[in-house]
Amino acid sequence: MQQLQHAIRQALTHGDNAQLGTLGEELRRVQRAWEVLCGLDSNPDRGQPQPTPATPQPTRDNLPLRDQAHQALTLLTVPASPKLLSQVHEAFFATPLNTARLTTLRRDEERSFRSAPYARAYYVCSTLTSDLLAPTRALLALSTWPLERRIVGPLTQRVHFLTAALRLADAAEHLSGEPELPQPVQLLLLRYSQNVHGYDTRTGTLDLTALRQAATAELEIHADEDAQTCTEAAQRAREQLGDAEQNFGSTLRVVSRRHRTA
Repeated sequence: MQQLQHAIRQALTHGDNAQLGTLGEELRRVQRAWEVLCGLDSNPDRGQPQPTPATPQPTRDNLPLRDQAHQALTLLTVPASPKLLSQVHEAFFATPLNTARLTTLRRDEERSFRSAPYARAYYVCSTLTSDLLAPTRALLALSTWPLERRIVGPLTQRVHFLTAALRLADAAEHLSGEPELPQPVQLLLLRYSQNVHGYDTRTGTLDLTALRQAATAELEIHADEDAQTCTEAAQRAREQLGDAEQNFGSTLRVVSRRHRTA
């Protein structure tokens, strides 16, 4: 069932409606078989096709928030703030995300992980600072990513910005069925292009090829040094932290000193 759910999320990400129907029906069949196997349903005939209206297929609008965050993070491939996740989801999946709920989602995910580790296929988790291995503020990641990708060093946020620019440009280029890019996609990429060194913004138009070239050139300057910092920090995290702390950060304890007066 977890494999089918993962496949459904991927189909939603790529807008493959035909595959969604097939996977949804297969998931319902497997769920019914599981219920019968566990004694939760004494009517095995439910596994056979019935002349009743089909259950509505999941759509982007009624996905749980964590699955919507998963969509946006999977597209970006790098950690992102709730605000950016909302902008990306609105541009490519038609609906913005509730940033206030995204802020509390990470805490909910941590509680779920600590109560039943690895019970879910993935968790929306924290990024860790490279020095203290503490959770960073306002950055979300996926637990299925390598730990190195969830470490934030001095250059990491710039590397993430440039990587996201490349991923968004690729995603925009592969949009099909549109005579031109949707306005939310154009606005998002124009905001990115204004902060990529070497990209000429004077034309006022969006050039995806030029944007990719400029982002790639700058990324090459920072990528190796940042990768070394993150690799070293990830190794320390594996040696010093448990599974929960690797996903959600260590707790910093402040020790107060009481001065005794005579």
